Amino acid sequence: MTDGRRPVRYDAALACRELSAADPKLGLLIQRAGPFALRLKSQHSPFEALLESIIFQQLHGKAAAAILKRLLTLFGEVHPSPEHLLTASDDMLRLAGLSASKMKALRDLAAKTLDGTVPTLAAIRRMSDEEIVERLTQVRGIGVWTVQMLLIFRLGRPDVFPVTDYGVRKGFALTFNRLPKNRPFDATMLALPKEMLRRAEKWRPWRSVASWYLWRACDLNGRPSPPPL
Repeated sequence: MTDGRRPVRYDAALACRELSAADPKLGLLIQRAGPFALRLKSQHSPFEALLESIIFQQLHGKAAAAILKRLLTLFGEVHPSPEHLLTASDDMLRLAGLSASKMKALRDLAAKTLDGTVPTLAAIRRMSDEEIVERLTQVRGIGVWTVQMLLIFRLGRPDVFPVTDYGVRKGFALTFNRLPKNRPFDATMLALPKEMLRRAEKWRPWRSVASWYLWRACDLNGRPSPPPL
C-alpha cells in the first residue's frame, strides 16, 4: 500500500554530483548519508496544505494529527472548502480541538483563498518561489519558514534554503564549523544565516537537496532531525 508520496521531478542524482563538485565538504556528507530519498507529500491544494500547517504549528505531532482527523470528520472525512470553513460556527470548530488563534488563522486562510491571495494548485505551479513566499505569508500565522517547507516537501522546488530552520542550522554547523570537542551541542553552536547564505551560493540551483543532507547530518550525529512536514 502506498502512502501517497511521490519522487521529486528534478534530477536528484545530477544535483548530488554537482553539489559534490562545487563543495567537496558537502560531498563527503552526501557520501556518508547515502542516496537522496526525499519523497513529496500528497499534493493538496495550497489551501489544504496550509490548513494542515496551521493545525500542526506549535503542537506535538500526535496531538495535531488528532485535531486534523476530528476536523476532517466534521466535514465528511474530507478537507473543508474555504466557504464551509468560513460559515462553520466557533462551537463546531472547537469540537475538533482548535484554539481561538488557530480558528482566526484558518478563517483568514479561507478568506484569502476566496479573494485569490492564496493561489490554486494550477496557478502556484507557474509561480516563482519568491512570489509564492510573498503571497502566502500574507495569511495570518503563515511565515516564511512554513512556506519554505511547502516549497520543498509539497511542491518539490529544488533551490530553497531555509536558513532559520533549527535542523538545517545545526547540520551546517556539524558539517562545516569547528565545534568544541567533548561538549554537547547547544544553541550557541548553531550556524549563522549570514555564513550559511554565503557558502550556499555555490550550491545553487540545488539548495533544497543540500538542505535535505544537512538534516541528515543531524541524524548521523545521533540526534534525528526529521523533516518538519
